[in-house]
Amino acid sequence: MDAYGGHHTQDGGADAPHAGPDDAVPTRPDTAVSVGSAAAPPAPAAPPTRTDAEPPTACDPAPAAPQTPAPASPAEPEREPEPAEAAGPFARAEHSAPAEPASAAPAPPIAPVPAPPAAPEPGVSPAPPRTGVAALSLRYRIGAAAALAVVAIAVCLHLGVVFLHVAPSNTVTKRHGEAIDDWVYPEFEQNWKLFAPNPLQQNIAVEVRAQVRTAGGEVRTTGWYDLSAEDGRAIEGNLLPSHTQQNELRRAFDYFTATHNADNRAVSPRGTLSESYLRRVAVLRLRREGAPGEGAAVERVQVRSRTTNVRPPSWSREQVSLEPVYRVMPWWVVPADETGGGVR
Repeated sequence: MDAYGGHHTQDGGADAPHAGPDDAVPTRPDTAVSVGSAAAPPAPAAPPTRTDAEPPTACDPAPAAPQTPAPASPAEPEREPEPAEAAGPFARAEHSAPAEPASAAPAPPIAPVPAPPAAPEPGVSPAPPRTGVAALSLRYRIGAAAALAVVAIAVCLHLGVVFLHVAPSNTVTKRHGEAIDDWVYPEFEQNWKLFAPNPLQQNIAVEVRAQVRTAGGEVRTTGWYDLSAEDGRAIEGNLLPSHTQQNELRRAFDYFTATHNADNRAVSPRGTLSESYLRRVAVLRLRREGAPGEGAAVERVQVRSRTTNVRPPSWSREQVSLEPVYRVMPWWVVPADETGGGVR
């Protein structure tokens, strides 16, 4: 049988016409389409397939030359070709996700998210936050406690010394009286005349009289002037009384009695100074009242105190004498510079 002849059928039929090279119909190769990704570019058409064993002739088209890919532009990164989808359902699912480029930098590690605080149990109130000294560390709490202890000890010692200073004379004050006075004076001096355990229950009035020489040479003695009563009348009804009206005479008399005994003898080196101070106050007050008279000079003055007990309340059973008690000072000679009105 001729290899280039027609095929003879078994029943002796006519040979089928031979398909020449011009009559061959090229077959279109199947192209795979990737599912879930962009369509792949169509593959180049394959040359016509010969079904018989005919050698190629001059009429057959020459095989297409393989195309070389153009170099990638420097501005665009090179893309890897996507592989064609393999047959089968498993290959379709495998290529559904795009592949990551090999040159991509590794993703930074993700920091662990702290767990939210546990919710308090029902019926249990949360503990309140620490404040004040409790919020400090142990070292600072020890320092604060030590500082508070030092301050507390210092305050207790100060109060104890002040108590011994104002307390009646006792064994401790007799032995350590000098040290107590050095601590108290002058910053912490105490005056308990108003809030004393046994407050003053007497009225003390200071009175003065003078011997004056008139312009005609006659010597006469004035009556007693109640200087305390005059100060009381000046203060009564006065919203802003002066300091001298309230304290000048009282402090002068207290200064004298503190430096003299009951016999009016000085018991302190300041006795002479206190006597001079009280005398000058008395002369000044007499001239202010016009006691010497016109043209007269004060030669001597005498001061006395009149002490009267305060009447006790009606509900008290205390019995006191209401008779005044006098303390009379001797006559004091007025110096020449004070006689003619030198004291102002």
